[in-house]
Amino acid sequence: MKNRMLQASCAALAVAALAGALAGCAPLIVGGGAVVGTMMAVDRRTTGAQVEDEGIELRTASRVRDALGDRAHVNVTSYNRQVLLTGEVPHADDVQRVEQIALGVENVRSVVNDLAARPNSTLGQRSQDTYITGKVRASLIDAKDLTANAFKVVTERQVVYLMGRVTPREAKRSAEIARGVDGVRKVVRVFEPITEDELARLNAQPAEVQPKK
Repeated sequence: MKNRMLQASCAALAVAALAGALAGCAPLIVGGGAVVGTMMAVDRRTTGAQVEDEGIELRTASRVRDALGDRAHVNVTSYNRQVLLTGEVPHADDVQRVEQIALGVENVRSVVNDLAARPNSTLGQRSQDTYITGKVRASLIDAKDLTANAFKVVTERQVVYLMGRVTPREAKRSAEIARGVDGVRKVVRVFEPITEDELARLNAQPAEVQPKK
C-alpha cells in the first residue's frame, strides 16, 4: 500500500513538473528558465555566492514583474552577483528601466544588459533556444580540456551567453565550441576572469572553503 501511494505521489509530481514546463508562457523567467543550462556538480562560486545568486534572481524577477507585468519577457541570470538581462521589453525606455531595477537589488555588483525593445519571442523561438542550450552543454561536456560544470549557458534568440569564473584559455575554448553548434547566431562571453594560478588553487580545495571574491 505504501509503495502504491509513493508511486502515485511521484507520478503526480512528474505530471505537475511537465505541465509547468509545457506551459512556457510566463513572461518573466528567473535564471533564464528553460533556456539556461546550469551545471551545478562543480561550481567555482562559494556555496554562499550560489545561494545569493538565487536570491538576486528571485528579487530582480519579482521587481521587474511588478514594474512591467506580462508585457515583457525578461530572463534574469545571476552568476557571482553579476546579473545578465536578456529577452524583450515593449519600449526602448524599458531597457534602461529594467537595468536600474536590477542595479537596485541587494548584493548586485554589476549588470550586463542585453534586453531588446521588440515583441516577445514566440514559443517556437524559445524551444529552439532550449535545444541550442542543450547542444552547447553537451559539446562542453565532450571537450576533454574543459571543466564543463564551471559554465552557465543562456540562449536568447539563438545568441549564446556563457557565464562563469574562467581563465582566458577556457574563455576562448568554450566560445569556439559554442560557435560550432548548429543554430548559434552569436556567442557573448560574460565571464569573470581568473588566472591559471587561481584555477589551480580552486581545484586544490573543497568548494566550501573557496575564498570569496
